[in-house]
Amino acid sequence: MANDPAAWLKLAIAERRALLVPGVMNALAARIVDDLGFEALYVTGAGVTNSYLGLPDVAFISLSQIADHVFAIRNVTEKPLIVDGDTGFGNAVNVWHTVRTLERAGASAIQIEDQTFPKRCGHFGGKRIVPACEMEDKIRAAVDARQNADIQIIARTDAYAVEGLGAAIERAQRFIEAGADVTFVEAPKDAHEIIEITQKLRVPQLVNMVIGGKTPPISYEDLQTMRVGIVLYANAALQGAILGMGQALRQLRDTKVIAEEDGVVVTFSERQRLVGKPRIDELEMRYVYQEMPR
Repeated sequence: MANDPAAWLKLAIAERRALLVPGVMNALAARIVDDLGFEALYVTGAGVTNSYLGLPDVAFISLSQIADHVFAIRNVTEKPLIVDGDTGFGNAVNVWHTVRTLERAGASAIQIEDQTFPKRCGHFGGKRIVPACEMEDKIRAAVDARQNADIQIIARTDAYAVEGLGAAIERAQRFIEAGADVTFVEAPKDAHEIIEITQKLRVPQLVNMVIGGKTPPISYEDLQTMRVGIVLYANAALQGAILGMGQALRQLRDTKVIAEEDGVVVTFSERQRLVGKPRIDELEMRYVYQEMPR
């Protein structure tokens, strides 16, 4: 990984090799994603909302809460971080502040979307979108706000659900003209639509593979052939964690005991390895428990 994760990410996206990016909802998830060797991470607004607040993805999370999570995640990984900036938390001036805040917290790319406030998960019904000119202003503000020119501005449109695929592609084109580095047409319904999107829009595309959502499962090889820029699995980690917690806690409820050999939890030693306990032990030996001079 290069010293500047934003510069590395910019080049990787430009290759259009379907960079596979899992979402993380906290620093522990980031530790696991990093440990497994993924090249980049996505800080998911939906995942943070679900895991931190226990609420659905309908704009309950604030900029400061997202920034706190980005800062904590940046503290445990040097990999590029794509950060979900929702609608930018207000108008174009608020977007300017959002980009400055998230860049300082450690973002390598920032995603802004064109829904009205309060926004909704891209695979929920009942979405509404702002006028395209309003979103163009937000994109221009985001581009002006970034202090590192390699920070990628990702413009998402939810227009497909409201006005159809053609309108969504037209909007994305306008967002590119406003300065977006990557566009993200949310919730295409099949591979043919993704091909149309990638062929009609000149910048790299992000495809969001929401497990159980409106976009059906598509093989990674097919997405590579389509020359997608980013393949996002925003909440695979969260959905897996929910399943795992449910399995472990059902056993505890039903049997009143859990042992490592039951296979429903990681071992104590593996948990400590993942959170960097050996490194802390090393630091304690160096700074705290060293033998006092005689």
